[in-house]
Amino acid sequence: MDFASFPGLAPFADPIALAIVGGGTTLAVVLRTPARDLVRGVSALRVLPRRAFRAEPLLDQIGALTRIARRHGVIALDRSVIRDPDMAAAVAAAVDGATPDTIEMLLAQQGAARLERHRAACELWSGAAEIAPAMGMVGTLIGLVQMFSSMRDTSAIGGAMAVALLATLYGALLANLIALPIATRLRRQARHEALERARLIAPLAALGGIEPAARRDLHEIAA
Repeated sequence: MDFASFPGLAPFADPIALAIVGGGTTLAVVLRTPARDLVRGVSALRVLPRRAFRAEPLLDQIGALTRIARRHGVIALDRSVIRDPDMAAAVAAAVDGATPDTIEMLLAQQGAARLERHRAACELWSGAAEIAPAMGMVGTLIGLVQMFSSMRDTSAIGGAMAVALLATLYGALLANLIALPIATRLRRQARHEALERARLIAPLAALGGIEPAARRDLHEIAA
């Protein structure tokens, strides 16, 4: 941003204070977060502009798969193109002969793994929101030290005071306008998706109760 075009904002721009707060917060987050969770937390930013997860399209697809399975047996679902990972795992288990209880257990494991990934992403940004004000205080202390050590040089006092004051401001803004809102939105989306996916468990588990076509044909011949 060219602050020369906005004279009113020029007093609030200090690269040293920004480097202390931004760099310190980033370094602290990197040091306290495993690499895998760090990648997940940054990648989670892609889901923020997306629409909330909705179960209706998947329920419609499950309904279509159920009709196919009842007519031709669950083995007919083996070639179905399914993009959702939970649905794909449940259908594959049903094709392999899994029972409804087994499919429910599989979906519960899938949900727990997803919840852990979401939790890791939220914790990264929540941690950044906690660290940023502390880094602001560090910048304030650094600025005060510079100011007191430059009491004989009045030209340097202004710059040191700017670092001291703006570091606290940057820390508060980074925490409350960036990191904390991201963490809150990610947490809200995770809860919403968990509730929506709970609607898929029963119809997916029911696929495990459909007899394979071959077994049904044997029953008809025996009858």
